[in-house]
Amino acid sequence: MADLEYTVRDRIATITLNRPHRKNAFTLDMCDAWAQALRTAEADPEVRAIVLTGAGGSFCSGVDLADFKGEKRTPLGEKELLTKRVHQVALALQDVSKPVIAAVAGPAVGAGMDMSLLCDLRFAGRSARFSEGYIKVGLVPGDGGCWLLPRTVGTSTALRLLWTGDFVGAEEALRIGLVDEVHDDEDLMDAVYAYAARLAERPPLAIQTIKRAVRQGADHDLRTHLDLISSHMAVITSTQDSAEAFAAFQDKRPGVFTGR
Repeated sequence: MADLEYTVRDRIATITLNRPHRKNAFTLDMCDAWAQALRTAEADPEVRAIVLTGAGGSFCSGVDLADFKGEKRTPLGEKELLTKRVHQVALALQDVSKPVIAAVAGPAVGAGMDMSLLCDLRFAGRSARFSEGYIKVGLVPGDGGCWLLPRTVGTSTALRLLWTGDFVGAEEALRIGLVDEVHDDEDLMDAVYAYAARLAERPPLAIQTIKRAVRQGADHDLRTHLDLISSHMAVITSTQDSAEAFAAFQDKRPGVFTGR
């Protein structure tokens, strides 16, 4: 059985981290497969949404230190290892235009927590536990945590979590805005797929453009954003999907969208 599984059903791609005996800690080879799975989902016109989850009651306990510390590296070698192997997943998650939902049960620790933060939405089971645990092993967050966490929960809360490595349970994660929904573990995947199915029924180009506009808006002032959105709007209104959405709304029927 593969350490990372990729499946597509009902226009939803699922990426499953599958090393439950290691709480889905990921290896370098898994990073390569993970990035490729995201590229495959992005290129597949049948895929409308992506779900990221872990097998065996865990989300991801971060990097497998046995795999990463197997040989002595120079500081430059350590930097290149992160840049060329690990960060390819973070950048692929950042770049994918389709909605990505993390389904988190059990621990999401270190780089595992960072990977969940790179998703657009996080749905948690009640067993979910989040920790930026790098400080406990004398490290700094290596997969974007110092950039991602303040943007999600605010600077002071982020620093508290980064400095201590304390675990945050599902309900506390919901309170501070770290996750979007909490469900009983046995209901988690049903809730995630139900939401993903709703997204899959929407006009995909509009969904993707909204995501792009939100991401761009985080880095631009309002004037620049409005200039960009006028260009996005001009493109979207020229598509078949936009015309179909308007007609379906007028006719009070579900739309049928092709991604064109």
